[in-house]
Amino acid sequence: MTEPPITAVYPGSFDPLHLGHIDIVRRARTLFPRVIVAVLSNPDKHPLMPTDERVSLIRASLKGSPGIEVTSFSGLLVDFMRESGARVLLRGMRAVSDFEYEFQLALMNRRLWDAAETVFLTPNVEFTYLSSRVIKEIWTVGGDVSGLVPTPVKKALDRLRRKS
Repeated sequence: MTEPPITAVYPGSFDPLHLGHIDIVRRARTLFPRVIVAVLSNPDKHPLMPTDERVSLIRASLKGSPGIEVTSFSGLLVDFMRESGARVLLRGMRAVSDFEYEFQLALMNRRLWDAAETVFLTPNVEFTYLSSRVIKEIWTVGGDVSGLVPTPVKKALDRLRRKS
């Protein structure tokens, strides 16, 4: 009996999605036949855009990428992994400073479900400085985020700025 192909989950708030995220998803797809980008729906956070809009923007940004699915989830990540048939959890690691927190998460996820394995991917050098937090800060004070986020996200941020 052959084992089913390995499914990997790349979770996050993606608030907003940036080119570093896209880089990690595309690199993961070269390693795994199925990658699920899982947008966390957390009512305690105050995202720039609602979960369903972030899901739509990620889908638009990854349009035409076979083997990549985009959905949302709430609750425990390991529960979502079980339900979706995923065994691998993808995490981006930009710098050594990310390691301690990500390592603790990996160990806790494995404690909650011993089949969960975490794979850390580093982005291309050109994206190592990108974070959603920094992009939000730039955008909040009126800065230009062109070249940092995919075109669909840039357009959505522009629309959001015009509304405020």
